[in-house]
Amino acid sequence: MLDVRSVSRHYGDFKAVDDVSFTVSQGEIVGLLGHNGAGKTTIMKMLSGFLEPDSGSIVFKGVSILDERSQLQRELGYLPENLPVYPELSVASYLDYAAELKGLRGHDKRRAIRRVLEATHLEDRLLSPITTLSRGLKQRVGVAQAILGQPSLLILDEPTNGLDPAQTESMRELIRQISQSATVILSTHIMQEVEAVCDRALIVRRGQLAVDTSLNQLQDSTRISLLSRADESQLREALSGLPWLKSLNRNAAEHEYRLEIGEGHVAGDCVADAIRRLVEKDLQIQGITPDAQDLQSLFMQVNAEGAVSSPGVADKYENAEEVSTDKGEVEHVA
Repeated sequence: MLDVRSVSRHYGDFKAVDDVSFTVSQGEIVGLLGHNGAGKTTIMKMLSGFLEPDSGSIVFKGVSILDERSQLQRELGYLPENLPVYPELSVASYLDYAAELKGLRGHDKRRAIRRVLEATHLEDRLLSPITTLSRGLKQRVGVAQAILGQPSLLILDEPTNGLDPAQTESMRELIRQISQSATVILSTHIMQEVEAVCDRALIVRRGQLAVDTSLNQLQDSTRISLLSRADESQLREALSGLPWLKSLNRNAAEHEYRLEIGEGHVAGDCVADAIRRLVEKDLQIQGITPDAQDLQSLFMQVNAEGAVSSPGVADKYENAEEVSTDKGEVEHVA
C-alpha cells in the first residue's frame, strides 16, 4: 500500500533523513521510534505530502505522491503531536470545519461526523467549547478529525501524550479498531505503546532506518536462560541429543547457562523439553525461561553509540515547519 524508496531530505547542509526505505501493507499498525531529532517528524511530513524528498520516492497505492499528492491527502488522516485546534470553537463546529476541509458536504458530512463522534465517545461533548476540554478529550477531538472521511492511511504523532492510564487504554483500543479499515503509522517515545498495539517497529537513528522488525519476530526467543547448580558436564549429558539445541554455554555469572535454539523451533516447547530431560536426570533447576528481547532493550542497543551529533540543529528542523528554498536555505512556514 505504501512504498518508501530511498528517501532523503536536507535542511540546508543538515541531512535530516538519509536513504530510508520501507513498505507498509494494508491494515498494518507500524510504530515509528527514535530520539528527538532522529528524523521521525521529517519522515511523517514527507509521507503526508507536506514535504517533498530531495531524492527517492514515496508510492501510495501504486502511484507516486509527487504525481498525485491530492489522491494521498484525500485518503490521509493526520494527528500532529500538537494539534492546531481553535479553542473557542465547539467540538461540533471544529469537526464541521475539518470535514469541509476534507471535501465532505451535506449528508455525507453529517454521517461522517456522527461516525467519528461515536468512535471517539465524544457525543456528550458535542457542544462543549474545546477550551473547556481536558487533555484526554482534546486528544480524542484530534483523533476524530483525523479519521473523518474514513482515511485509508492514518499517521498519529504521540496520540497518548499526556493521557492518564484509563484514557491511554481507551486510545489504544481505538487505534486497534481503526486499523481494521486503515493502515496506521504511530510515532511515539513510549515503547509499551508500540508493544501494545503495533505489528512492526521502525527505529530511526541519525536520519537512517536502523531497525525494521515485526513485534512477533522480536518476541520470538532464540535462546533459553537456565539457572542450575548442576555441573556443566551433567547438564551437557542430560540435554545431549535434543534436536533443537545448538549450543550450551556458561554465562559470566555462576550457575547461569544459555541454551541456543535452532531455527524453526518454538522457545516454549524447547523449555518444556529441557525441563523434562533435567527432571529425568534428577538435576535441580533454579530457573528456566525463554530469553526474549524486548523493544526497550533493542532501542537502547541501537542508540548505544549516542544521539544525533548535533541535537540542537536536528531538533530545530524536526520540530519546526520548514521548506527548502531553491538556494538551499531554510524558511519557516507559519
